[in-house]
Amino acid sequence: MTALKNTTLQDNPLHVYSELSASEVRALQRWISSGDAHRIVPGLASSAPTAEWPSLVARERNRVLAGLFPGAVIGFRSAFAGGIPVDDVIHLSYTYHRTVQLPGLTVVLVKAAGRAPGDMPISGRELYFPSSPRLLLENLTTSRSRIHKAAGREAVEERLLTICDSRGESHLLELRDQARGLAAELALEREFKLLDGLIGSVLGTRSTHKLTTKAGKAKSAALPYDHKRLALFEKCAARLRATSLPDAPAPSKTHAARLNFAFLESYFSNFIEGTEFGVEEARAFVLDGQPIASRPKDSHDVLGVFRQIVEPGWSNQTLASGEPALEQLRARHADLMKERPEVGPGQFKDRANRAGNTEFVLPREVRGTLVEGSRLLPGVPPGLARALLVMFIVAEVHPFNDGNGRLARLVMNAELSVAGACRIIVPTLFRDEYLDCLRVLTREGDCEPFLAAMTKIQQWSAAFDYDDLDGVIAAMRSCNALEKSRTQFKLLWPAPAPATVV
Repeated sequence: MTALKNTTLQDNPLHVYSELSASEVRALQRWISSGDAHRIVPGLASSAPTAEWPSLVARERNRVLAGLFPGAVIGFRSAFAGGIPVDDVIHLSYTYHRTVQLPGLTVVLVKAAGRAPGDMPISGRELYFPSSPRLLLENLTTSRSRIHKAAGREAVEERLLTICDSRGESHLLELRDQARGLAAELALEREFKLLDGLIGSVLGTRSTHKLTTKAGKAKSAALPYDHKRLALFEKCAARLRATSLPDAPAPSKTHAARLNFAFLESYFSNFIEGTEFGVEEARAFVLDGQPIASRPKDSHDVLGVFRQIVEPGWSNQTLASGEPALEQLRARHADLMKERPEVGPGQFKDRANRAGNTEFVLPREVRGTLVEGSRLLPGVPPGLARALLVMFIVAEVHPFNDGNGRLARLVMNAELSVAGACRIIVPTLFRDEYLDCLRVLTREGDCEPFLAAMTKIQQWSAAFDYDDLDGVIAAMRSCNALEKSRTQFKLLWPAPAPATVV
């Protein structure tokens, strides 16, 4: 193979001419002449074996597209799918019509407007991802070619329903205003009329465009909810109504004790979600105000939970019944996650989420499931019973993109505070048992392990003296509360009670 020195040709087996200097292009041409490289299409060559070309193009797709079609905007079905090929086809809005075959990828160039306001560069290259209004408008266009370019009306309707459920009606109105301004520039006035009608139908302000999807019909008839989850909530509520649960009184009587309890609750609640600090390190930035420069967002996660425990407006806020519960949860989440704008503080999730094999409530059913589930709360006795139901509802719906576990425990403990009962600390060693009993309830509908585990851990939380932080940390450490392995350690009761296993 011809030796090439001081050139980027050695760095990557896929060579895009537009990235090369004149001397590098000449070197590549000599390399091609010698048979050490091969031209794939004009402007693109490779020194790798032919069999590797599809995987190279797939790996370097955005680089290749930006190099071959500078200024192109990912469009239509490809944009609707998040910028990836659909059935090995990617659509680009470009300056002319053409279909280009690359190894493992068909590029369909559609003559359309170039970059428009709101379109965003991908990885700093001359390749752009369309704004949300443009994406929706383009996918309402009519497809006449063999390869359908648009996702179509039903797919757009589904997307509008998801946007409305996750971000609220005001965001849908903003999106419509932005689309109105873009429609003329993109020559998509007909598509805007259709989009305008669909948004009006989703919002219930007009009925000129009847919704046709199952989700749309449910949206039009009533607020959709997860029927299976609601049945599970009703079963849990019935069991809680029929069971007399012991409520441990709040052990923290002094201001210092309440602060110490709040610190430990926030520390453990974040630790079981993966925000791991040493307890002394966390104590320094939560109680002593020492900043953690290396992990600012993680430290703010702990502080966010701590703040909602100590501030009476949050710590004593019982969850409302019906639609008011939605705004309560959004406001609490917005405050809890305000230092993490990337997760959408206060915005219901816009994509499905899961933990292991458990799939949580779909985005479009979040609001309805929370509304219907919260209507069960007044019929359950206040205190531990209602606290466990509200925690299970929030954990099972998983209404936000992040922070759901911490949020579920906060609303649970708020119900306990209102009743004058001991808030629940879930120590590190109890994490797996806590999650296991929730999984059994989710998958098998068996409430008993959940009720038994949470009753015991409330009693355990109430068994410590929180007036002296050094003392309670030492006591919890001696009870193995800060350990992780259930196979090596058992969670013990603090002295002077007998060292019985929880």
